[in-house]
Amino acid sequence: MKRFALFLLALMLLCTSSFASEALDKEGLNMENNSRVFYEIFVGSFSDSDGDGIGDLRGIINRMDYLNDGDPASGKSLGIEGIWLTPIFASPTYHKYDATDYYKIDATFGTLEDLKELIDICHQRDVKLIIDLPLNHTGTDHRWFRNFFNAHLMHNPNNDYYDFYTWLEPDAVIPAGRHFTKMRNNLGLYESNFSDSMPELNFDNDKVRRAVVDVAAYWLDLGVDGFRFDAAKYIYFGEHDKNTEFWTWYMDELKKINPYVYTVGEVWDGDGITSRYLKAFNCFHFSTAMAEGIISKTAAQGDVNKFVLTVQKYQDAIHAENPEAMDIMFLANHDTDRAAGFLSMSNGRAQVAASLYLLSPGSPFMYYGEEIGLRGSRGGENTDANRRLAMVWGDGDTVKDPVGSTYTKQTPYSVKDLESMGSTILQHYRKVIALRKANPEIARGTYTALSFPDTKAGGFLCTWNGSTVGVFHNTTEKTQTLDLSLIPDVSFTQLSFVGTGATLEGTLLTLEAQTSAVLR
Repeated sequence: MKRFALFLLALMLLCTSSFASEALDKEGLNMENNSRVFYEIFVGSFSDSDGDGIGDLRGIINRMDYLNDGDPASGKSLGIEGIWLTPIFASPTYHKYDATDYYKIDATFGTLEDLKELIDICHQRDVKLIIDLPLNHTGTDHRWFRNFFNAHLMHNPNNDYYDFYTWLEPDAVIPAGRHFTKMRNNLGLYESNFSDSMPELNFDNDKVRRAVVDVAAYWLDLGVDGFRFDAAKYIYFGEHDKNTEFWTWYMDELKKINPYVYTVGEVWDGDGITSRYLKAFNCFHFSTAMAEGIISKTAAQGDVNKFVLTVQKYQDAIHAENPEAMDIMFLANHDTDRAAGFLSMSNGRAQVAASLYLLSPGSPFMYYGEEIGLRGSRGGENTDANRRLAMVWGDGDTVKDPVGSTYTKQTPYSVKDLESMGSTILQHYRKVIALRKANPEIARGTYTALSFPDTKAGGFLCTWNGSTVGVFHNTTEKTQTLDLSLIPDVSFTQLSFVGTGATLEGTLLTLEAQTSAVLR
């Protein structure tokens, strides 16, 4: 019965796979252009070019050969296909999520010319560059907020900035769950759910909406490929319908400027909530991330059959909302504890996790330093700075940990250390990304989860433009053999793998411990 059920499921999905995949490529722009491996860079912590201890744009330019040297055959770079820069706008803080000028690059990070040079290098190497755009709130030193305060100080409701931010009268009852801060002189209260120094814009105001479109247009015209939207579900606190209305409108405006714009939203919530935003943009898949996420659990000798079924269900769900939607998997980012704290290199689980999510459909995101086992956690000090520590290059780079960090556990290896060693996690990441790129069906194709009885090893098929590949994982510490004759109407002749070893003899695929294979 199991074989018969598998036959019916696979036959049904395979019969429609070519049509569905081709339809996505014809109707949408995301699948062809945006199904890339992205690399998040917390700019101030990555690489310092001028000796002040703060990472900068010039530092990133200097490290482009490490990220992508423009030669896929060299094997010397990570081969990443996209870069996400955390905010680069003028700001008084190390993290820059409280912009004081959306049109100015913070002086500690460099100049507009530096950014233009970085954009040019990225585009020469077919790398997309997106920047973090925190629109929900600004800093209190932003001219918009100063004008807002002055308009209230002058009691002038006719001023264009009087309603630029969400505010209440001094004696108003604050809505449950929301935070408001008192303005000086008892002028009222402004919404500030993240911090008193982060006032929230009023998106019921058409002038505000036009202003944030103008901001995006400026950077798109400059050559930036798109944006990561910070705190996307807080535009209207607790009102998902109004949020999705805004973001759908906003994306329509951006696509008038660049129909190929790449965007991803931070909607930190369960899948049932994030799916509501997919009409507007792709969303980070938070249930795949962190210690409790499905990637790390599966990497710890978990059941691959359950993993691929979960991915299948998510694929079906997001495509029901938007046929162009992509799965945006990740292990960690600047707001979470680092993956090295829950996935060890020494026992191989960090490498297995990398294979699981980078050899999955959509557009996965790496966090800088993940590929060298960089450590960092909020800990008892309760500071996010500990999650954003300096990249460890080992070659004299002067970048330092950010202000407020207290984390003292040393990361075992620098990039230089790993480059001089044999089989390392850095080499593993390079091989996995190269394997993904050599098989574009993985990122773009129609996904078919497979089920193999009596084993934790398993895999899936991906079909794109009439071509099908199979991806198979063994997360356990023992050799596993899969009988591929259970898969109807598909035969494989080519084998590539990462891990300890794999062989294909007829229809029998043998995967050694902690090995992933791609079959064509």
